[in-house]
Amino acid sequence: MIVIRRIVSSCEDFVSELGEPVATTVRRGAVAVVVRNPWAGRGTVPDLSAEARELAPVLAREITGRLTAMLGGADAIESFGKAAVVGLDGESEHGGALIHTPYFGNVVREILEGTSIIAFSEEQAPAGTTVTVPIWHKTAAATRSHYAATRIRVPDGPRADELVVVAAAATGPRPNARIGDRRTDPVVTLATLETPERTP
Repeated sequence: MIVIRRIVSSCEDFVSELGEPVATTVRRGAVAVVVRNPWAGRGTVPDLSAEARELAPVLAREITGRLTAMLGGADAIESFGKAAVVGLDGESEHGGALIHTPYFGNVVREILEGTSIIAFSEEQAPAGTTVTVPIWHKTAAATRSHYAATRIRVPDGPRADELVVVAAAATGPRPNARIGDRRTDPVVTLATLETPERTP
């Protein structure tokens, strides 16, 4: 039985940096769902797939529905990420069972119209822990301008027998991103770094 206790959303708009307007106004959002951990109190459960198959797609649909509404639809979203926090009566594998299987990731990717692997974080932690969720471009993971992170916190979750599952997204790059791109970087190795640059 799926027991969702709380849903927390956060949203931020980046409109200026160092007192100047940003080149592109970007909105980042995250949605966290607090759910009872179906494996808590059961010891080491050898196969987590049955519960993951039931629970993960429900969470994925709930979270992405709220993310797309908050950020203006899947077309507006350019980057995404995911996270899980496991309460202290669980184990980190419980979070992995929900966010690292196709029952969650494939659903999030399809609804948000992405193709990249979804950037992620996971941990076991007490209630009130602030979750940092990494994000990157949903179709071009090498696009460095979209490497970023956002944070979200559930003040009273996860309780010891709960999980917090999060997805995050953004409508554009970091504010005023300007450090180049992995696809156009020069070749850098220890040898090239040790070779003095020649000037004409």
